[in-house]
Amino acid sequence: MSTYVYGITESSHPALPEAMGGVGDPPRPVRILKEGDLAAVVSDAPEGLRPKRKDLLAHQNVLAETGAAAVVLPMRFGSVAQDDESVTGVLADRADHYKERLRALDGKVEYNVKATHQEEAVLHRVMAENPEVRSMTEANRRSGGGSYDDRLRLGEMVVAAVKAREVEDAAELRDTLEPLAADVSVGPESSGWLANLSFLVDRATAERFLGAVEELRKRHPHIELRVNGPLPPYSFVEPDSAEQAEGVAGLGAAQE
Repeated sequence: MSTYVYGITESSHPALPEAMGGVGDPPRPVRILKEGDLAAVVSDAPEGLRPKRKDLLAHQNVLAETGAAAVVLPMRFGSVAQDDESVTGVLADRADHYKERLRALDGKVEYNVKATHQEEAVLHRVMAENPEVRSMTEANRRSGGGSYDDRLRLGEMVVAAVKAREVEDAAELRDTLEPLAADVSVGPESSGWLANLSFLVDRATAERFLGAVEELRKRHPHIELRVNGPLPPYSFVEPDSAEQAEGVAGLGAAQE
């Protein structure tokens, strides 16, 4: 039976809740594999596992329960080893790396912050900040809408101004929050977001970090901020190609 890996922690980690269930239908019992100073949180791997909502939530729940008691290095969904011995073998081979990461992430959690513009609000802001755009808008209105070329030019000016505002707002978001975090990771680019950032934050200063997010909301009502966290530090487990040992798929990489 292959082994599903949720995360890596220290062998001294407090016991998990009794009868905790993981992925699969029915949920596979979660257990601990120890190797020296390290331990892997695992279960039997179900056949034909797919990233369905139920199993994704089960994976996250196991990590949340594990991370509530002590630091854990979260694995990506679908990390499967050939058997228990393959897992303990990787723990032994990469012990120094895992211990370093556990020390670096101890007492820290991840907050993901995504930012978008509220379309109507940002257009009002662009108009207020850009006299040229405002002047051309008023001129077009006085002339019954303006010529085709005038409308085209105005549209291009507005698009350029909005893009410039996106760059400025993304920079201010990062500049404001980064000093309150131990590290920052830039998420995948998407046309839907002007910023997608993950911050590694000390649990002890998390309220201060969230307070800074609220201040940004108040100062910039044209920006919609979405915060997800606290999370296990998915974005700050550094992948190491040497960890892709034979018989282990995905062990050592953070969940996206």
